[in-house]
Amino acid sequence: MLHYNRLEADPAAASLKSMYVWELPVRIWHWVMFLAMVVLFVTGLLISYPPPAVGGEASEHFLFGYIRFAHFAAGYVLAVFWLLRIYWAFVGNDYSRQLFLPPVWSGKWWEEFGNDIKTYAFLPSAKEYRYGGHNPMAQLAMFLLLTLGSVLQIVTGFALYSEGAGKGSWSDKLFGWVIPLFGQSQDVHTVHHLCMWVLVVFTTAHLYMVFRQDITTKESILSTMISGYRTFKD
Repeated sequence: MLHYNRLEADPAAASLKSMYVWELPVRIWHWVMFLAMVVLFVTGLLISYPPPAVGGEASEHFLFGYIRFAHFAAGYVLAVFWLLRIYWAFVGNDYSRQLFLPPVWSGKWWEEFGNDIKTYAFLPSAKEYRYGGHNPMAQLAMFLLLTLGSVLQIVTGFALYSEGAGKGSWSDKLFGWVIPLFGQSQDVHTVHHLCMWVLVVFTTAHLYMVFRQDITTKESILSTMISGYRTFKD
């Protein structure tokens, strides 16, 4: 299938100058995810390291309440859009499934994965391949860090949310088992906090690779997630 291998492996696609890759729902999901993660990161840091107490009558201030509300609201958005993204993986094009199905059973895929390592390390032996969607390294990184990391973040987040929602709430019924599984509430807090930093590191590396590919290769990267079309400059 096209999204498993480089375009040159398919004679019908080797001469393409432009191709439609990311459908509109995928692009909307991508940018909503980015905004939600920014809100979650900022408010998550403020929850972990609360701001100093505000002076004056307590009834006149609700700063920390607003911070928590923004965090919870962004968490709901993240969870709902991930459910929609999973749905679109079933009804969308081949590229919409790359986040969930890295072809690790393919020897050729691993061969191209090794070439990606050489490419990002600027080794002269690296070959320049064209891909319609994500290259093999991006596929694996997004599955392990973004997909699985987001799922872990959502599960632990709603487990912590269930403590405030109370026994018998929907979040307690669906995620109340998570806290005993990890041992105690603080353990879940720790995993949730560490997972946040994993996603921050992933996002930073993702931004670097996107801009690097746009500058050093002959294919569009950033603009593709805006227009949906991958263009090839050669």
